[in-house]
Amino acid sequence: MQKKYDLAIIGAGPAGMMAALRASECGANVVLLEKNHMPGIKLLMTGKERCNITNVETDPLKFTANLGKNGKFLLGALYHFGINETIDFFHKNNLKTKTERGGRIFPESDKSKDVQELFLRLIKQNNITLLTDCRIKKISQNQNTIEKIILENTGIKAGNYLISTGGLSYPLTGSTGEGYKWARQMGHTVIKPEPALTPVLVKEKPVKELEGLSLKNVRISVYQNNRKQDARFGEALFTGTGLSGPIILDMSKSIGKLLANGKTGLFIDFKPALDFNALDKRILRDLETYNNRSIKNILPELLPGKLIPVILKEAKVDPDKKGHSITKDERKKLRSLLKQFPLTIKGLSGFKKAIITTGGISLKEVDPKTMRSRIINNLYFAGEILDLDGPTGGYNLQVCWSTGYLAGECAAKKS
Repeated sequence: MQKKYDLAIIGAGPAGMMAALRASECGANVVLLEKNHMPGIKLLMTGKERCNITNVETDPLKFTANLGKNGKFLLGALYHFGINETIDFFHKNNLKTKTERGGRIFPESDKSKDVQELFLRLIKQNNITLLTDCRIKKISQNQNTIEKIILENTGIKAGNYLISTGGLSYPLTGSTGEGYKWARQMGHTVIKPEPALTPVLVKEKPVKELEGLSLKNVRISVYQNNRKQDARFGEALFTGTGLSGPIILDMSKSIGKLLANGKTGLFIDFKPALDFNALDKRILRDLETYNNRSIKNILPELLPGKLIPVILKEAKVDPDKKGHSITKDERKKLRSLLKQFPLTIKGLSGFKKAIITTGGISLKEVDPKTMRSRIINNLYFAGEILDLDGPTGGYNLQVCWSTGYLAGECAAKKS
């Protein structure tokens, strides 16, 4: 005889695992379905394999403001299970945490695997049925109610169902958009998924020479039609094809929208603490102080070594030219490049390198108080599959923890 569960969860990522644990705590008999050979594979990659669990911004209103226009949807879940509750959850389960710059909270061990193993241990302790290597052929429904999940060799019946299959980012981890397909088949609207928190590609070839160069305390401004559209201060990183790093990732969503409307460029200010006049005086002082040195040996006072040959080449200044021989025009050209280093954006790296997906299940069709579908009576959603995303710094994992916890609890009570 086929066993029936109180709750069947499709997708054992952070939202799905949190939902399973909370539902089990509430007394529900839970089955957790995962297409990969083990849960939480994408979780292992987060925070450069360190797992940026959450952010210290404990004020729900300020936290959700960082998620943009859809942020208010999260308020109910965040008030129910917020940052403090998340930290308490990990501490209670013997995972120590630490806070780093920008309010980012990580495991003290710096190992995302420790977070994954915590969930695997709790899934086992709570007697949650975990089925891996699952291939779902169909979700069978009768009008506005799901009847069962049809697998390759069997079927799964439950009182309630939760889809937490994530988005389209990092497809090699199993994020292939199947959840969107099932949701559409059941009548849900899916806002077009787009890559977010992804590196940008630029047209200029010199960036290849700068690959791996990490920039700290820089300001990057994005322009279109000679008008500034966005600007951020912080850290960035040159890749072989463009730029990455926190401030670039956070701007990638708006850059994607700008690119759809036409040519888009950016300027890097390598010295944001100095205005043009102050920087000019600084360069002039260095040229006078080290007047018998070649310019390539003077600029290390201002710039990282890897950047110097590129700047000099762009300024058309001979690297071996002595400080006392640098002309006023050459000095102004150097100053201009240090304050406004221009690059032309040609695109985004796409889903293969995107940390998160923007777009997803329309929030108008999900009850924010329960995460229950407004279309299918016994269906819930949680995590990245929702049209809800935020910047780097632990915001997106907190979306998973909060929506997963609330969905699991509400689905257990309704069963």
